[in-house]
Amino acid sequence: MVTIDNYDFKGKRAIIRVDFNVPLNEQGQVTDNTRILAAVPTIKKVLSADGSVILMSHLGRPKKNPDPKYSLGQIVGAVEEALGTKVAFAGDCMGEKAAEMAKNLKPGEVMLLENLRFYAEEEGKPRDLKEGLSKEEEKAAKEAFKKGPQQEFAKKLASYADCYINDAFGTAHRKHASTYVIAGFFPNDKMFGYLMEKEVKAISSLMENPAHPFCAIIGGSKVSTKIGVIKALIEKVDSIVIGGGMTYTFAAAQGGKVGDSICEPDMFPVALEILELAKQKGVKLVMSPDALIADQFSQEANTKEAPANAIPDGWEGVDIAEQGKKAFREHILGCKTILWNGPVGVFEIDKFATGSRVVAEAIAEATAKGAYSLIGGGDSVACVNKFGLADKVSYISTGGGALLEYIEFGTLPGVEAIKK
Repeated sequence: MVTIDNYDFKGKRAIIRVDFNVPLNEQGQVTDNTRILAAVPTIKKVLSADGSVILMSHLGRPKKNPDPKYSLGQIVGAVEEALGTKVAFAGDCMGEKAAEMAKNLKPGEVMLLENLRFYAEEEGKPRDLKEGLSKEEEKAAKEAFKKGPQQEFAKKLASYADCYINDAFGTAHRKHASTYVIAGFFPNDKMFGYLMEKEVKAISSLMENPAHPFCAIIGGSKVSTKIGVIKALIEKVDSIVIGGGMTYTFAAAQGGKVGDSICEPDMFPVALEILELAKQKGVKLVMSPDALIADQFSQEANTKEAPANAIPDGWEGVDIAEQGKKAFREHILGCKTILWNGPVGVFEIDKFATGSRVVAEAIAEATAKGAYSLIGGGDSVACVNKFGLADKVSYISTGGGALLEYIEFGTLPGVEAIKK
């Protein structure tokens, strides 16, 4: 397989799918350039080898084309600052200007295309379907769009360059034009960027050859969004710590009272199925016996502790309480491999963040004692950053949905597109 380190970029134009989906303030200024900095090593590798670079990314979820609020023109300065070199902005993806700029690109030069999602072809979802179509007609229209316009869009992007690099792990679970379809136009000249390479290696080693005991900490609000990954993990891990709003669906499914806590009654059969599956596989499920409960969802709320399965009406679970903190900490410290996806409480509100802090500190302590820890998913990453522990864990993944799908299915469309 071609790699970024064994490919000859001299005199070639590399089109790189990066993830510049960065937060902007009301003035259109980048407030966190982490994702831009993450792409720098890949870009500089091509430039240092006398190649030129065409950058492409999405930004947000624009509803119309074009929408100045989501224009990548706003981030040109931040990209130039990170790279230490001038970046030319094309202003579009498909027009004559973009094609001409790409054609005339010289070694050492960088250009940035406009937001890919200004074009429906990127995601392969037509935006102007007629109303009143049957499900079959709608499905047929979407398939035709993918076979026609999306293919043509990817072909046009591919025509700008001599080789393709995917360095956007956060979107590798999407079969989009820029992450999947385009790779087919570079049968012998496609590769992972350094960030993608690192992500694939880290997650593959975690799932294929972990040290035991292997514990997964799965938080978040809804069981429905984590069913697949929990079932996949039961096949791999020794234990799963379940936290966050999911706790109350599991408690209520077993006959508990959860007051006004977030709960998914339609997921009760699934929760019970997971409990039974874990039992059959000998996987320990660790849940907090108690909860910090609040009478409102704010920093000013009144709080008290209650059993997680006996929460009074008018109150909702917002964090684990003291028994849960002790149990989670002790369990984590006994593990050699730790995966964390999703906080165990409403960490954005300081009053409800102490449980997630205990989890983060326990992971950092276990890592210091030799455990391997991987943190993935936006909220978990935000947690370790909030508590100043990002440099105390083994690896932080840039992908939320991509990480979960990789664990669930063992691969991703964006990964397979490069490998095949």
